[in-house]
Amino acid sequence: MSVQHSKVESKLGVIGGSGVYQMSGVKIIKEHKVKTPFGEPSDAVLEAEIGGRSVYFLPRHGRGHRFLPTEVNYCANIYALKSMGCTHVLAVSAVGIMKDGIQPGHMVIPDQIFDRTKGIRRSTFFGEGCAGHVTFADPFCNEFRSVLQSAAKKHTPNVHFGGAYVCMEGPQFSTRAESNQYRETLRPVVIGMTALPEAKLAREAEMAYAMLALATDYDCWKETEEDVSVEAVIAVLKANSNLANNIIQETAKSLPANQSCACFDAGKFAVMTQRDLIPSATKEKLSLLFGRYF
Repeated sequence: MSVQHSKVESKLGVIGGSGVYQMSGVKIIKEHKVKTPFGEPSDAVLEAEIGGRSVYFLPRHGRGHRFLPTEVNYCANIYALKSMGCTHVLAVSAVGIMKDGIQPGHMVIPDQIFDRTKGIRRSTFFGEGCAGHVTFADPFCNEFRSVLQSAAKKHTPNVHFGGAYVCMEGPQFSTRAESNQYRETLRPVVIGMTALPEAKLAREAEMAYAMLALATDYDCWKETEEDVSVEAVIAVLKANSNLANNIIQETAKSLPANQSCACFDAGKFAVMTQRDLIPSATKEKLSLLFGRYF
């Protein structure tokens, strides 16, 4: 028996670098300084027009790259995009390559995540008298990933679809022992520092989440290549910024105007706490996210 899921009017949010501020062909409409009950987001949310549709951009590390992966206020960032009405979150991230066959400059659209962070990042909106659990078996939205794949293939043949992203704590890059162990035991395709808790929070907020991962280096496992460095990462990102921006614009234009997906009902049975026992302050804090279930 097929399950009927909520249908939403699609609105795209993009979390990534600040390159959008110089994205050619994009009309800037407004900057939104958003206040959230979870603190300040990384920066103002930039509203742009692409293909006649509003798209919302948020630089994950703030303009000028001010925040470490551990310092990013992921809760505030996701909440800010949710408050703008975003239903889809496209994460654009630089990643290290962990598998042969992928080269610097290629694009990767992962479908799984391994968590190797150290638990010091807030990874849930629940708490303060409201306990809840959402399904996270497939951390990236498959429907949204398919849209992203089609958009990417229109601009480059070098798109790798599927595979796991291992999320490490950072801000240091891997040791050689760690890099080799990840490849031998976890067998991911890429490694990065920011997919978590971002993907978890997007799921709790009932938003479809997908990632365009920009492969920049071979971490430090490939003996025939230089070990990863900031200089190498930045060089590849600069060389591929136009390609990434073109894929973002293509995704914004090709996203269906209305979409039905399990992601949009992720919180339906998530709240475990008896409703009359949830503190009123907590209900108010979570009203944007779970108010329809209270």
